Amino acid sequence: MRRVVSLFLPHLAIERLRRLDRHVMSRPERVALELPVDDDPGACSVPRGGGWRPGAHWARADMPTRGDVESQIAALPAHSRPPMRELGRRSEAAPHAFHRAKPAGTPKTTAAIVAAFHRSPLALIAKVGRREEVVAACDGAIALGISVGMAATHARALVSDLDFRPAEPDADAALLDRLALRAVRRWSPIAAVTPADGLWLDLTGCDHLHGGEERFCQRLRAFCQRAGFTARVAIADTPGAAHAVARFGSADVAIVAPGRTVAAISGLPIAALRLSGTALVAARRFGFDRIADILPIARGPLARRLGLAAITRLDQAIGAVAEPITPRDDAAVPRVERRLLEPIVTAEAIAQVMEDLLDDLAELLRARGLGARSLRLGGLRVDGTEQTVAIGTSRPTREVRHLLRLMKLRIERIDPGLGLEQFYLVAPHTEPLDAIDLGAVLAGETLVRDPARLVDVVAGRIGERAVFRVAPVESHVPERAVTRVSPIDTPRSWPRWIRPVRLFARPEPLSRVIALLPDQPPRRFEWRGRAYKVVAGDGPERIHGEWWRRDAEVWAVRDYYRIEDETGGRYWVFRRGDGFLEDTGDLSWWMHGVFA
Repeated sequence: MRRVVSLFLPHLAIERLRRLDRHVMSRPERVALELPVDDDPGACSVPRGGGWRPGAHWARADMPTRGDVESQIAALPAHSRPPMRELGRRSEAAPHAFHRAKPAGTPKTTAAIVAAFHRSPLALIAKVGRREEVVAACDGAIALGISVGMAATHARALVSDLDFRPAEPDADAALLDRLALRAVRRWSPIAAVTPADGLWLDLTGCDHLHGGEERFCQRLRAFCQRAGFTARVAIADTPGAAHAVARFGSADVAIVAPGRTVAAISGLPIAALRLSGTALVAARRFGFDRIADILPIARGPLARRLGLAAITRLDQAIGAVAEPITPRDDAAVPRVERRLLEPIVTAEAIAQVMEDLLDDLAELLRARGLGARSLRLGGLRVDGTEQTVAIGTSRPTREVRHLLRLMKLRIERIDPGLGLEQFYLVAPHTEPLDAIDLGAVLAGETLVRDPARLVDVVAGRIGERAVFRVAPVESHVPERAVTRVSPIDTPRSWPRWIRPVRLFARPEPLSRVIALLPDQPPRRFEWRGRAYKVVAGDGPERIHGEWWRRDAEVWAVRDYYRIEDETGGRYWVFRRGDGFLEDTGDLSWWMHGVFA
C-alpha cells in the first residue's frame, strides 16, 4: 500500500524573511555581573564568632528586638526591603546583587525586543499582471484586514505603518529545494517540491525506519519548528489526498487510514483538488462547495461543466488515476547518462554501453577525488519499463576494467524486451580515494597484492554474504571466540590455544559415555548413531562460564579433552561440570569439534 506524506508550510515566505532578520540583527553584548562592594556594611544584628546560631531562643538579651528590626526595614527603600521569609535571618541592609533592577541592555530585554519585532505585522507584495498585489501576509496583518490578493495601494491606505516587503519567489523556491534535498538524504528516497509551499514524501516501505507514521510526523513537525517554520503534515494513500488534507484539514497532523481516502476528502472544499481559477468559478456557479458534491456525478457531465483537468485531479485524489512523484535528484551523487539512436537488445551492445558509461563516470570520480563502493545501472526500455542492476566493491575504486568485469556478471539479469534506448549509471555510495603510492614498486620492493579484486569477482558470482573471513573475538567460550568479518579486513593474530580445524557452531550431545571421574577422558561414547572407542586422550582444559552474560554461567564449568579413537579420528569433546559440585554442570558430554 502506497503512503504519501504532504508537508505544508503556510507561511513559508514570511517566516523565511524573519529568519533572515534574526541572523542579520547583531546579538546583544553580554553584560558583566557587577556585585556591590560596601566597605562599611553598617551595624550587624548578628554578632560574629559568638558561638551560637542566629535566631536561637537563648540569644543575647541586648540584641534588637523583632520590632526594632521591622522598623529599620520599613525605613529602607522599597526595592531594598527583604522578603518576609528572610526576617530573622538577614541583617545587612545592603541591596542583594540578584535583586537589583536590571539595566536596559541585558540580553533578556534585547531578546524581548527582537521577539516583538518579529511579531510585528508583515506582508509581501509582488506584481501580478499589471498591478501590485499582496501575495502573503502574516496572522497579525490578516487581523488588521490585509488579505491575499488585495491591491498594494489599498493595503497601504488601510494600514499605513504596516511592514510591506517585496516577495522573493526564487528565494522561496530555493529554500524548498534545499528542504527536498534534505528529505531525500534523511527521510525518504522519493521527495519532491509541491509549488509553492510544501513537499511530497513517499513513505512507502520506509516508515518503520522512523518509528512509524505518527512518530515520523512528530519528528517532521519538530524539525520545522526548530527551523522557524509553521508546518502541517498529512499522510494518505495518494499524493492528491495528502495535499488536500494537509492544506484544508482541521488538524495540524492528520493520518488517513489505508482505504479511507474518499471519506477523508469528502468534506473538504473544491479548492482542495488543486483546480484552476476557471474551474473554481464554474464550481461555485453550479453550487459545488464540497468534494462530496461532485463524487456521485457522472464523469461526462462533470467534465463539460468543470473541464477535463478537474476530473483528472479528482481521480488522482481518490486513487483511480496514478500520480507519480518525480523525486528530487541529489546532485552530489555522481551520475552519467547515455541516450541511444536506436534500441539495443544484444549482450555485446549492452556491454559496450556499460564501458562507455564507466569511462564517463571514472572521469567524474577522478575530478572529485572519489572512488565508487557501489554502482547502479538502469536501462529504460521502449515500452517505458526500467531494468536495474547493481554491483558493490570491497574498497573504493574507479578502475574501469575491474568495474566492467563486475558489471558484465549482471548482464544476464537484464531483460531488454523490445529494446533498451536509454541508460544511466549512478554511484550512490562513494568514498574518498587518493592517488596510489607506487614508490615501493619503483624501488623494487615487493608489493603485497590486494585481495579486494578477487573478493569482488567471487562475491559477484556466488553472493556477497557467502564471502567472509573468520576473525578471533576476546572470549574464552569457543563458540563465542570467532566471528565473521569482511574478507579484506586486516587479519588479527590468533591465540596460541589448540583448537580443532572444524569447530561446530553448536555442540552436539554424546550418549552412552564411559569415563572415570573427575579428570579422565572418555573411554567409549556414541555420536550420530555410531560407537567410538578411545585409545588416547589429553586434558582436561577447564573453561569457566562468562558470568557477566547471564546468571546460568556464574558457576558453569567445562572440561575439554582432545581424544583419538581406534581408527585415527581426533575429536574435541567436553564435559559439563567439574565432577564435584552439582552447580557447575550436569556431567553431560558433548562433541564440539574435529581435528584434521
